Amino acid sequence: MENQALGLAEAVQRLFSSRIVVKQIRWRRAFDKLPSALKARWMLDPSSDAVEPAAGEAWPDLWIATGRATLPLSARVRERSGGKTFVVQTQDPRWNIAAYDLVVAPAHDGVTGSNVLSITGSPHRVTAERLAEGSAAFADRLEPLPRPRVAVLIGGRSRAFDLTETHAADLAGRIATAVEAAGGSLMLTFSRRTPAAAKAALTARLNHLPGLIWDGEGPNPYFAFLKFADHILVTEDSANMAAEAASTGAPVHILPMIPLKPADKFARLHADLRERGSARPFDGSLNVWSYAPLAETDRAARVLLERLGRG
Repeated sequence: MENQALGLAEAVQRLFSSRIVVKQIRWRRAFDKLPSALKARWMLDPSSDAVEPAAGEAWPDLWIATGRATLPLSARVRERSGGKTFVVQTQDPRWNIAAYDLVVAPAHDGVTGSNVLSITGSPHRVTAERLAEGSAAFADRLEPLPRPRVAVLIGGRSRAFDLTETHAADLAGRIATAVEAAGGSLMLTFSRRTPAAAKAALTARLNHLPGLIWDGEGPNPYFAFLKFADHILVTEDSANMAAEAASTGAPVHILPMIPLKPADKFARLHADLRERGSARPFDGSLNVWSYAPLAETDRAARVLLERLGRG
């Protein structure tokens, strides 16, 4: 969530000299599930950062927020700032859309409105510069790996998808076959949602391949994997990982999950990526193709600055 807001803020900063201040908030457990309209500032957890300016300080020119927890605060910023602050909410707020100056929402969510900017995927922090910076510590381990270097980004159980041990083992077999046939190497990482049994099944089946399987210990090689990947395999449960992968220019292969319910919005995202030439369903092979890297975060930043009168 934070990376969406930060990604958009950093894209604005690349276009217009700015200072970014990060604020993290959470609600007291007793009030977290209340509807946004009923929440008041005194219900915030004491660990939350102060979001209002201190005495003598001005409100920011721009407020960018992400996630359900931020909605009650974002909806009141224009009023409390006296109209000084331009308020941007990423994702689909599903509440009080008119309260924000701009909503940057994934096109697959189907949000509409005069203040809505639809983009493919979500804002993120992946840029060529950040990938180069994030990969420096891993270059000695990853650059010498046999090519093609195949990054595999595994998600996990969600409301729409599941990743059982059996399905993970099947995916691992298909991935191993493809990497071995190409004479390549593996760069594998899991999300916090990956079930332990699925993680163990994938690791056991794939750990004989040359490469790196990140176990969650030590520095995160995610950016390095994206930087050095010749192919990127992404499970279909993550819109964020698919959009980030498509920003690299490397072929993106979508790995199937076990559906728990209709997942139309993910189908719409993957169709969008296919139309752009970025992604295809994983067919067991590592076919190569090229496309223009996705740059939707930069596009959103340009629109934001135009709306703010700084374009």
